[in-house]
Amino acid sequence: QVHLVESGGGLVQAGGSLRLSCAASGSIFSINAMGWYRQAPGAERELVATITSIGRTTYADSVKGRFTISRDISRENAKNTVYLQMDSLKSEDTAVYYCNADVGGYRRSYWGQGTQVTVSS
Repeated sequence: QVHLVESGGGLVQAGGSLRLSCAASGSIFSINAMGWYRQAPGAERELVATITSIGRTTYADSVKGRFTISRDISRENAKNTVYLQMDSLKSEDTAVYYCNADVGGYRRSYWGQGTQVTVSS
């Protein structure tokens, strides 16, 4: 079992920045990859960025060059946290952002509760 808690959402003007955090608890060292997805009103949930346990990253074309995903894994502190640095925000980035974890050999998927990001133009 893995529990994910997001933080860092809010209201920002276009061109501004926000940093999202997602702290994992539970079987955190069984996590293979973590990622961020988003869902705008009336739209389907879409991939934003992912990062593997060895730091390999992928990004949606719409956020490349503006968003950066990173991960902090510490066995000493029993910590596994993923971040999403969002710069040069646009109104179309407005959505609920969800943290995701891909866990274990069966690649079970866990989701956080979501955090709202609103970009005003």
